[in-house]
Amino acid sequence: MAADEKRVGAPPGEIPTARYAGALSEQGGVQGAFCPASVIESAVDGLSGCQDDVLSEAVCRGVVDPDHVVAWTDRTERLLRFQFDASVLRSEIPVVAQKLAALLTEAGVVGAQGIESIVTEFIASLVRLRRAISDDVEAAYEGDPAAAGYEEIAVSYPAIRALAIHRIAHELYLRQVPLIPRIMSEYAHDRTGIDIHPGARIGRHFFIDHGTGVVIGETTEIGDNVRLYQGVTLGANSVRDSNRLRGQKRHPTVEDDVTVYAGAKILGGETVIGTGSVIGGNVWITESVPPGARVVTDPPRNVVHRERVGEPLPLQLPWDEEEET
Repeated sequence: MAADEKRVGAPPGEIPTARYAGALSEQGGVQGAFCPASVIESAVDGLSGCQDDVLSEAVCRGVVDPDHVVAWTDRTERLLRFQFDASVLRSEIPVVAQKLAALLTEAGVVGAQGIESIVTEFIASLVRLRRAISDDVEAAYEGDPAAAGYEEIAVSYPAIRALAIHRIAHELYLRQVPLIPRIMSEYAHDRTGIDIHPGARIGRHFFIDHGTGVVIGETTEIGDNVRLYQGVTLGANSVRDSNRLRGQKRHPTVEDDVTVYAGAKILGGETVIGTGSVIGGNVWITESVPPGARVVTDPPRNVVHRERVGEPLPLQLPWDEEEET
């Protein structure tokens, strides 16, 4: 057998031979004729270089590699959640600092003094971040009777991971670090189903039960001892020219000791949910709620039908026995 017949793959950049194409076909891969070289070259010409479009404008001037951000995020989150041995921390914290400095350089932060200041302030915040995450674990235990213990929450609850990443990203957001915090929030969103903009201000002892579908917008402010359930949106009102709202407060304020049940939509920068309020499931709120309020929908009346033998249920089409199948 010839040397090229023995290969099941080809080196990167090498156009497969006919024998290789046949092997791919047998393995369920490429079948039929390859794309003509002229079509490939046409695609290369159209895709290469910086074109006159917004994607080219964004990418051609250089962007931070999302994989680098994800790797740093995982390392830093793990340090805050799972690493308590002093000798490990002495070796790990300098690595986190060094890699953050590299990310800041990659993101276009200018000047060694600016980078050093951001890195120093972030490392100084680690103890405070650890305490905040611990408070969130405690809030989850107090708010979820299904939790068997703190260890189960710390290692398996998606809300804790999302909040840990958010609290890290928020520290960078406050220091006007470009792009990196946003990549971090979307990474957490992808992994947990919880979408928290890094700009959102979240108080202590915060709990998101289940978490799937929760959305918390950039200018949201959340007080202490707040509990949300799945599907809650703390969002902005939609207007025709949304660009004019950039930089303004567009998302609600939720004060201390508030519970918001599943599916509730609370919208608008002027909307304030007062201290101690309870917001029921699936409500739509665009106006402020006073402290101690209880907001629920006027529920539709459920109609229960009793089935009678031989009769179709309401809204069920009867079988036509004479119709041929």
